[in-house]
Amino acid sequence: MRAVVRSEYGGPELLSLAEVAAPVPAADEVLIRVQAVAVSVGDVFLLRGEPRIVRTVSGLRRPKQQVLGRDVAGVVEAVGEKVTRFRVGDPVYGESDQGGWAELVAVPERFVALRPGNVDAVHAAAVPVSGSTALQGLRLAGVKPGQHVLVNGASGGVGGFVVQLAKSMGAEVTGVCSAAKAEHVRAIGADHVIDYAAEDFTAAHRYDVIFDLVANHPLSSLRRALTPRGTLVLSAGGGGRVLGPLGRIAAASVVSPFVSQRLRPLAATRNGDDLAELARHIESGAVQPVVDEVFPLGRTADAVERLESGAVRGKVVVEV
Repeated sequence: MRAVVRSEYGGPELLSLAEVAAPVPAADEVLIRVQAVAVSVGDVFLLRGEPRIVRTVSGLRRPKQQVLGRDVAGVVEAVGEKVTRFRVGDPVYGESDQGGWAELVAVPERFVALRPGNVDAVHAAAVPVSGSTALQGLRLAGVKPGQHVLVNGASGGVGGFVVQLAKSMGAEVTGVCSAAKAEHVRAIGADHVIDYAAEDFTAAHRYDVIFDLVANHPLSSLRRALTPRGTLVLSAGGGGRVLGPLGRIAAASVVSPFVSQRLRPLAATRNGDDLAELARHIESGAVQPVVDEVFPLGRTADAVERLESGAVRGKVVVEV
């Protein structure tokens, strides 16, 4: 099968299209013929091996996995003998443990769901990692109707889903983004939009919940923008080349027990039930996956460059 491969850590220029052996599904796995796969920030971390802490899992000197890619959408090609929820031909989407930048990928059944019936594979591929992260973050925050929620990084993959899901829960949502992306953030449902270059959101209003997806403000400033019993949700972002966001997360964990506000690091997990819930939100019209640009498999390197440009609205997707 065709796959986009790499043999060492570095930039997208190291990616190439090659013929590799097709995966064989284990007893509990679904073999998916990939129609589309997203490019995520996590993929870029693993591609570059930075922050360096990721190499403790992915390989200290050289990457263990040749093929990256987690957010996949396609059709079931085959199933393992213990799979009960899916049949050959089912349109599905899921979150693989890498390997998605290819024509075929094997994914455990529990991390797969039937994809939303009202979107194509390209838009379905934009959902798994970012949508699940947003959904789990909103649960962690315990968002309630009428609460004021601020999303720092509202135009990105996770941020766009947080905006839409929080609105569907009855929250009043403020999105923080660049001026160039303000109309987009309003279009996906934000009640208010703040241009981060023109206004410091930590210096004015107070919010019941803040999602910090950018890590461009110190914890002290973010706490100042929270209500006395508000919740700060910290997702991966920022930090140095060695530890990345871990230092910030550790600081929040140390401070949280001693203050009235809740400081909650978010470590999203793969979960097929969450994908099924997201599919229902999408089919109801409450949530719409946002695709910034689509590239063919042979131009996956260009897709990575697009994501790293900082100009993206929503998700960058590769069509296979």
